[in-house]
Amino acid sequence: MSSKNRGLKLTALLVYGFLYLPLLIVVIYSFNDSKLNAEWVGFTWNWYHKLFNNREMLSAAGNSLIIATTSAMVATVLGTLAGMAMYRYRLKLLPALVLAPIAMPDILMGVSLLLFFIMLNMSLGLVSITLAHITFCIGFVALSVQARMSSIDRSLTEAARDLGATPWLCFRKITLPLLAPGIIAGALMAFTLSIDDFVITFFVAGVGSSTLPLQIYSMVKIAVTPEVNAISTLLMLLTLIMITLVAKLSPGALRS
Repeated sequence: MSSKNRGLKLTALLVYGFLYLPLLIVVIYSFNDSKLNAEWVGFTWNWYHKLFNNREMLSAAGNSLIIATTSAMVATVLGTLAGMAMYRYRLKLLPALVLAPIAMPDILMGVSLLLFFIMLNMSLGLVSITLAHITFCIGFVALSVQARMSSIDRSLTEAARDLGATPWLCFRKITLPLLAPGIIAGALMAFTLSIDDFVITFFVAGVGSSTLPLQIYSMVKIAVTPEVNAISTLLMLLTLIMITLVAKLSPGALRS
């Protein structure tokens, strides 16, 4: 092995260690039998038990699940239509409109949505959070569907049309089943992004409409307790499962 390859592997190891060691420490210390994270005392499941008996945390988790599920469902429908349109019609303006929320910094997106809701005299709460999440999730679904569309053989739909199939029948029997992995991957990605989002949610959330990331933030401001580590570990596990499913169903979606 050349010295250049050794240097590249060492650099990669240091970078990945810098990225993932803090996450590993969070997981380990979620089982620490101590109220402080200063030193390891012993193994315990107590913090997970307390977590599942914390009403505020369970309420925030329930809000996050409702928002993420609703956002993913609506964004999947709209994103699927947008992704198909982006692939078929090659319009210059459409990709800019669909993908702008992805490229826009989260803080700018949050401020602009906050001003928009204020302009509409709309009360901030779960509805405003859901609408905000739908806005930035559509682009991710559209990218997943567009990537899947590019792998579909168009001769299949053309042959179906030649044999007398209507456009709707052709879409329902051929296009939709072939698009299903990309659509499901986009939905999972939208769900993951929604349940993890903090910055945009922070701006558009009203009083009494806490989500899981907001609740974790409020707890961290006091102290990073093993209970915070426990909920962070569960959130990381959920995110990892979702991203793994996306990678399995539509590998091109993560490369877009």
